[in-house]
Amino acid sequence: MNYPVVAEHVLGAVQGNWWSRRRRRDDVPELPPGAVYVFRVGGNYRQFPEGMVFDPSHADVLDASSVSLVDVRARLVEVERTVPSVSEADNFTIRASFTCQVTDPTVIARQGIVDVTVPLRAYLAGDSELPRSSAGYRVEEVNVVRREVTRRLTAYSAIVTPRVAGMSVEFVGAEVQVSEDLRTWEQTLRDERRSQELIRGQRDFETQDAQRIAELLSQGSDYADAFGIVRDRIDVAQAAARIHQTAHEESARSERAADGDRAHAHALETAQAQMRREVVLTLLRQMGSTDDFIDYHQVLDQVLRDMGGQLDPGPGRADPAVRAVESGRGRSGPNASRRTGGPGHPQDGFIKDEDDLLD
Repeated sequence: MNYPVVAEHVLGAVQGNWWSRRRRRDDVPELPPGAVYVFRVGGNYRQFPEGMVFDPSHADVLDASSVSLVDVRARLVEVERTVPSVSEADNFTIRASFTCQVTDPTVIARQGIVDVTVPLRAYLAGDSELPRSSAGYRVEEVNVVRREVTRRLTAYSAIVTPRVAGMSVEFVGAEVQVSEDLRTWEQTLRDERRSQELIRGQRDFETQDAQRIAELLSQGSDYADAFGIVRDRIDVAQAAARIHQTAHEESARSERAADGDRAHAHALETAQAQMRREVVLTLLRQMGSTDDFIDYHQVLDQVLRDMGGQLDPGPGRADPAVRAVESGRGRSGPNASRRTGGPGHPQDGFIKDEDDLLD
């Protein structure tokens, strides 16, 4: 870094009489912006008047043995220092910033300060307590180290101010740099974290879309068709034709189901009626073969009532089996006259008195 002395050149002696002496313009280097000439005349350093047009015949220019170009503008200068961490394999790098400006170019030229970072590095190295601010931390704890280092350097610069002869120097701040390995590792973690967040975000969006579509479909095909029409995804005529076709198919399916239900009910009713007839016939045949008195009408009525039917007492409408069994009441037998009481008796088929119970 060429600051504050930008360049230094040796000048040869000027020959000739005192009225004709004149230094060649090419002997003196061009002055950059923000810099001044400082000539060495004998053992003294003299600054060429700032703002004055360069005069090759000026006495200091003629008698000078060397010239220095000194930058007098304010500059921000950064200086680095390495401090240890808790691990021997890792270090922290401190970058301290200072504002510098030349106040006396002749002193700077005399000292020949070509790189101002040299005395500033020596200034930082003079703080023996600075390494303790970072020695107890891992490189991953760089944010804590930054706070500790900033606090330490602020206090140090307030007590021991940085000084460079011929310049004003002021401490600005400090930054702790991480190692390249840690930087690469953190970048890898950051990229992976962002990738996972992106994947989770995409999945969340997909889940939301799926829920929205599920809610849409749960409201029926008509609502889905209406949504598609609004989005210009479905033609109105096509939607109407599909709805009409669906309604027609649903009506036909309902009609087929109703026909099937009626056929099943008719078959079930027919089977139940047939079963009742068979049960009644079987029961009547069994009752007709016994000699004991049985109230056939009451028995048949109870059987039919339990089976969901009912005995029809009307004339001419009774089941043929019932009529056949009832007609069998007048059959002959050893006790026929006692059971029936004779033909035409008003209490046909019933016990007349207590004597019949003893028979």
